[in-house]
Amino acid sequence: MKYLIKFLTINLFLLIFFNPLKADEKVVFLDLDFLLQNSNIGKKILKKISELDEKNINQLETKNKILKKLELDIKNKKNIISEENYKNEIKKFQKQIQNFNTEKNQIINEFNDYRKLELENFFRLINPKINNYMSQNSISVVLDSKKIFIGNANSNITEDILEIINNEIK
Repeated sequence: MKYLIKFLTINLFLLIFFNPLKADEKVVFLDLDFLLQNSNIGKKILKKISELDEKNINQLETKNKILKKLELDIKNKKNIISEENYKNEIKKFQKQIQNFNTEKNQIINEFNDYRKLELENFFRLINPKINNYMSQNSISVVLDSKKIFIGNANSNITEDILEIINNEIK
């Protein structure tokens, strides 16, 4: 029992005073939204996405106006045409509305896929630049600044990465 107590005391002493752990890992943060909105390539991507969105909205609004006009025409014809013709026109109109809704959902899905692909391409382009910066500056971890509550301003590498991206990616 005496040897066990000595053994535990010596091991405890060694663990406390000769701890080989280091906490020298360099952790920094980066604002990805800022990079997307302010880098030259990010601005181009956002402009393309915005133009496609505007085009889709205009296209859908035009078709919606046509459908509203058609609905008004059908309502105006209600007392003029026979009941059977009126029901047929309503069925045609409902089918057109279904087609419009289907087309609208398809346009929305295609737009979301396009936006997702463009953003993935952006991050694929900047990822090697960030990795290179990390290796040159001995950085172990880069966090997105949206997840940081408070941090040292010296740990923010957003401006450095923005400059690298603007200089190297055209």
